[in-house]
Amino acid sequence: MDLRDFYLLAALIACLRLDSAIAQELIYTIREELPENVPIGNIPKDLNISHINAATGTSASLVYRLVSKAGDAPLVKVSSTTGEIFTTSNRIDREKLCAGASYAEENECFFELEVVILPNDFFRLIKIKIIVKDTNDNAPMFPSPVINISIPENTLINSRFPIPSATDPDTGFNGVQHYELLNGQSVFGLDIVETPEGEKWPQLIVQQNLDREQKDTYVMKIKVEDGGTPQKSSTAILQVTVSDVNDNRPVFKESQVEVHIPENAPVGTSVIQLHATDADVGSNAEIRYIFGAQVAPATKRLFALNNTTGLITVQRSLDREETAIHKVTVLASDGSSTPARATVTINVTDVNDNPPNIDLRYIISPINGTVYLSEKDPVNTKIALITVSDKDTDVNGKVICFIEREVPFHLKAVYDNQYLLETSSLLDYEGTKEFSFKIVASDSGKPSLNQTALVRVKLEDENDNPPIFSQPVIELSVSENNRRGLYLTTISATDEDSGKNADIVYQLGPNASFFDLDRKTGVLTASRVFDREEQERFIFTVTARDNGTPPLQSQAAVIVTVLDENDNSPKFTHNHFQFFVSENLPKYSTVGVITVTDADAGENKAVTLSILNDNENFVLDPYSGVIKSNVSFDREQQSSYTFDVKAIDGGQPPRSSTAKVTINVMDVNDNSPVVIYPPSNTSFKLVPLSAIPGSVVAEVFAVDIDTGMNAELKYTIVSGNNKGLFRIDPVTGNITLEEKPAPTDVGLHRLVVNISDLGYPKSLHTLVLVFLYVNDTAGNASYIYDLIRRTMETPLDRNIGDSSQPYQNEDYLTIMIAIVAGAMVVIVVIFVTVLVRCRHASRFKAAQRSKQGAEWMSPNQENKQNKKKKRKKRKSPKSSLLNFVTIEESKPDDAVHEPINGTISLPAELEEQSIGRFDWGTAPPTTFKPNSPDLAKHYKSASPQSAFHLKPDTPVSVKKHHVIQELPLDNTFVGGCDTLSKRSSTSSDHFSASECSSQGGFKTKGPLHTRQMLHPSEDPLLYNIFVSKLPTRQ
Repeated sequence: MDLRDFYLLAALIACLRLDSAIAQELIYTIREELPENVPIGNIPKDLNISHINAATGTSASLVYRLVSKAGDAPLVKVSSTTGEIFTTSNRIDREKLCAGASYAEENECFFELEVVILPNDFFRLIKIKIIVKDTNDNAPMFPSPVINISIPENTLINSRFPIPSATDPDTGFNGVQHYELLNGQSVFGLDIVETPEGEKWPQLIVQQNLDREQKDTYVMKIKVEDGGTPQKSSTAILQVTVSDVNDNRPVFKESQVEVHIPENAPVGTSVIQLHATDADVGSNAEIRYIFGAQVAPATKRLFALNNTTGLITVQRSLDREETAIHKVTVLASDGSSTPARATVTINVTDVNDNPPNIDLRYIISPINGTVYLSEKDPVNTKIALITVSDKDTDVNGKVICFIEREVPFHLKAVYDNQYLLETSSLLDYEGTKEFSFKIVASDSGKPSLNQTALVRVKLEDENDNPPIFSQPVIELSVSENNRRGLYLTTISATDEDSGKNADIVYQLGPNASFFDLDRKTGVLTASRVFDREEQERFIFTVTARDNGTPPLQSQAAVIVTVLDENDNSPKFTHNHFQFFVSENLPKYSTVGVITVTDADAGENKAVTLSILNDNENFVLDPYSGVIKSNVSFDREQQSSYTFDVKAIDGGQPPRSSTAKVTINVMDVNDNSPVVIYPPSNTSFKLVPLSAIPGSVVAEVFAVDIDTGMNAELKYTIVSGNNKGLFRIDPVTGNITLEEKPAPTDVGLHRLVVNISDLGYPKSLHTLVLVFLYVNDTAGNASYIYDLIRRTMETPLDRNIGDSSQPYQNEDYLTIMIAIVAGAMVVIVVIFVTVLVRCRHASRFKAAQRSKQGAEWMSPNQENKQNKKKKRKKRKSPKSSLLNFVTIEESKPDDAVHEPINGTISLPAELEEQSIGRFDWGTAPPTTFKPNSPDLAKHYKSASPQSAFHLKPDTPVSVKKHHVIQELPLDNTFVGGCDTLSKRSSTSSDHFSASECSSQGGFKTKGPLHTRQMLHPSEDPLLYNIFVSKLPTRQ
């Protein structure tokens, strides 16, 4: 027996001695396509592994290590501390893992891995087999989206024609389970034939007689479904062409054929000669052989089919290890619609053409291909796990493994094809420092093929001195914005050991991601660009470790200080600062503070502020950022100020940035409401007795040039509505009827309307007079205006309804006296009559002249010159009945009706200025003329000022001073028909719109004038307010 045979025998004996104490096997079953970190198993729990050493009784921390090649992408991972097995981010795809093999449901698709348990005293090799179960992640698919079948027109009913079957990479119930014919048109049906191998082949059944002349093409859909959950399916178009009669179709002698061919068969080798016959003659007997649609493209590349002879030959080199069985479907067609089908199973037999494979996976990580062992390592120290395999089968695949020469190492069989490389005796560094040997794997083929793997082992002496740094703390400084790879310093340490124990490698500790350290030379460089503003100081450790086993190491602290550069511009806290100030803020007041920062340090962060484009309206402190006003604010004149602020730092060169500043002037309630409608304090509105409750009889509209709540207005009737006949909408100012007017309500009604804003903290008010004449007609406008003039003598807290009737009775009594006097004069004597009438006429004219002095409206232009002379002889009233309204403050009960307890006083002279009085000289243009007669100037009296209390339920906003707005008197009818016609273009508004008839009466026609409207060019602000608040006319 030679030496080689001895090694072979020893290897065979070793293969039979499996150590069950260190070799164990686990089997797990999982589903494919599992996500990452799904637990698969727990090695110590499943194997009941104890952490107690049975020999010594001591406890140890076990380490679980997956044995794999460097660069492999493992499908699972093993926790080194707990031994738990989890899935990884690498997807487990069963169809990819077991590609090239046809796995039925009962066959297993699996992969294997090995895990070792360390340290050496607790060493175990765990072989893990993971079976991958199929998941329905693939839909069955037909070989083509359009399937064409030709059927002769004389085909008998219930004849069957094969349809190319669909394929599904999934297996078992997840594979093809059901076919369905869609839109068969009752002409065709579908049947499923199951083969012995479990394949399902669809067949088309003819259910009716076919007539090509009537219909030669049928288009349907065929659907295939799997049995998975959720179920997947696909469809294909099935096109049936009805062809002319071909009585006989070809027939194979054998429909199922199985052949064997060696994998080393040369190209051109005949595999099988297929033969089909056809009973027809002539062209109908010419047979053409083709591959079926189910034949895989890879199979078509390996084998060629002669279309005429039916001979199958090898056209490319075969490899049994790649695919051992090829199933080929061959169709024999004579041009008819139904070809004959034959299935050829080609078995590729094995030839010993593959040498054994050695998979060497180190348990002790090698360095540059060399395993380093200490001379103090114990016997049976595990070095590597060796797996041998052979792609060949039977005898050609049986492999033995052995070490080529005598060394203090041996192979320990743990499974049929796996070995552990261990130390077989104590190692002596002084005797031999390095071992290099081959591991041989040889198969049993003829001739035998073998493979070798080289193993290098170096021994190390003991390591008992750690490296020592020359400085325990290393301090450095570097400027920011450095270049990458900038040299910083060289770190060095020394080791008193010799050989490998004195070889030092350097390693950076945590928090050193901005630095690179050469492991051998200790050169420290900057790997990134430093930014002092992000981090000013780096503190980390450097470890110097020798190559001893176990390695010894020491550490030094490194402190790197980053020096500042002016690389940051000042940064404002806001790109746009907005400040809000009250319009009554005094000059030189603080209106805001600009805040700016600079991330730099020292002089580089010293920031100076300045205003860029302001017209000296504001003063900015360059250091504190305080903005002070240099103007007095008036929101109605200018509501906001905008300017830019620049910040510049003290660096070299300096850097700067700008920001926008907006000063918004907040409104203060400093403007009283301005009455726009009615345009006159002497206008009136006719309210017919037929008016229904709820109808709008008059309108009041005012504007306030303030903003916000200061411009929100509320309308209330404070006097003249003691009967509750009218109601004013507090928001719109519309005056409506509360109830239907009664005959007792006939006459003139004067409503004192208070218009107040909702300003805070003080509300401003304006009063306006609204006259409503309740009657069916307004036949005599001059009479109504005369009543209006007389009401001016009535205090505002009194209802003129009680005093207007005496005015009417007085006129009627005068007329009756005149009539009676006339009758008496006629009866008694014409002389007496003339005398009495002259006397009466003299008194009446004198009374009329005294009344005309208090009229609101001047006579028409033709009578002005004559009346001026008479007016010069008359004295106007010395005191005014209408001036200021003083209301003592009281808290409102609610937001809609604010009960008041106030006093209205009438000062002697209306000319005195007071809060809330309307100034014609400064007010913006309105819809009435600023030169109209002053209401107060027409009514003055020497009588004492009257004072009265408003009723508590009269709604009015709380305010100290009010004023009746002096509305113009030009919208007034005065005189008879001639006067009216001459004033029609400028006088009356829709409160008294009528015209003279030929009989001297009036008939309603419509407005006789066009109201003077505010033009936007005169005052845009007031115009916008007026337009926005103008009520909508129905």
